[in-house]
Amino acid sequence: MDVAELTRELVSIPSHTDETAAGEFIESWLRRETDARVRRDEVGNVIARRGAEGASATNAANESLALVGHHDVVEPAPSQVDADGEYVVERRDGRLYGRGTADMKGAVAAAMLAFRDAAVGADDAAGELVFASFVGEEVGGVGARHAIEQGFAPDYAVVGEGSTGYSSSGVTDVAVAHKGRRGSTITARGTAAHASEVGVGENAIYRAADAVDLVRTLEAPAVDVAGETLAGSLVVTEIEGGTAMNVIPERCEVTVDERTVPGERADLERVADLEGVEWTVDQDLPPMRCGDERFATAVLEAADGTQSGSPELVTKPHATDAGWLSDAGTECVIYGPSEPGEAHTETESVSLEVLERCYETYRRTAENWPR
Repeated sequence: MDVAELTRELVSIPSHTDETAAGEFIESWLRRETDARVRRDEVGNVIARRGAEGASATNAANESLALVGHHDVVEPAPSQVDADGEYVVERRDGRLYGRGTADMKGAVAAAMLAFRDAAVGADDAAGELVFASFVGEEVGGVGARHAIEQGFAPDYAVVGEGSTGYSSSGVTDVAVAHKGRRGSTITARGTAAHASEVGVGENAIYRAADAVDLVRTLEAPAVDVAGETLAGSLVVTEIEGGTAMNVIPERCEVTVDERTVPGERADLERVADLEGVEWTVDQDLPPMRCGDERFATAVLEAADGTQSGSPELVTKPHATDAGWLSDAGTECVIYGPSEPGEAHTETESVSLEVLERCYETYRRTAENWPR
């Protein structure tokens, strides 16, 4: 079975509301095709291990490398589902079309094959090769967070999210950093009153407006990575308040979208110092930055040997499970087939040539790292 066939099979399995069937497929395939130690945990993550058990950070030759992906997807468009509820997968013009082809079952399939085929020894000096496919990435990294809480801690990881087409069209680059996302709510409270008696009430919208004014003065941090400036951002995206035209509002809520970068964050908590204002963090997806130049270079060399173009070290604008792993101490890079603009679309697709490229890069990396 080649990467196109395995991707087709995996993509055809619905996994936007329940990842069970996709997880069962991955687990069964790994048990059948490899001699790895395979388990599917209580939330549905599939984790397999080859080589020396108990990789130790104190012995460079005994370190662990993980090939990481996720098998959940966002809800498909009606055209991506057939009458039986199965996902439609079509092959044409050198690409596979269907929900999850790009994000990111194609990369999962490539990682499964590379995990099987990589020449990895079983002695104590060989280190450990790990495969992991998580659930719940699309809803805040549920699976990755659970695995980390249960002790999942590889020394290094290649995460198969999209990195194709960043430096130039058709080239699969190695991403060494990405932004995170912190979503928060500012709640302003006041005292309701009839609008004809302005002095009796306390206008929550005015208090929210003061908070918005403060947000607009805050500077989002930026960091230089791989010759690029990875810049954070801070923007108010929603506002809701008031109950009627003639009532002074007692409550107003403002939503803030913040893109974070490795290192400092905007001082957004300052809004809570304003009278009648509360600040609540609703979601906090961590950013990622690879701190091991040798590892990033090793993956780049493996990538360079699999394609005619010249891959580069790049950054990504959005959060992935690499953020959770990096936050827990794993050195991560991102290398995958998806191109900008492919994920989550009605015409989602992936290049078969690039899938083969990813398989070969994953295999070469597994065989040559650590070194």
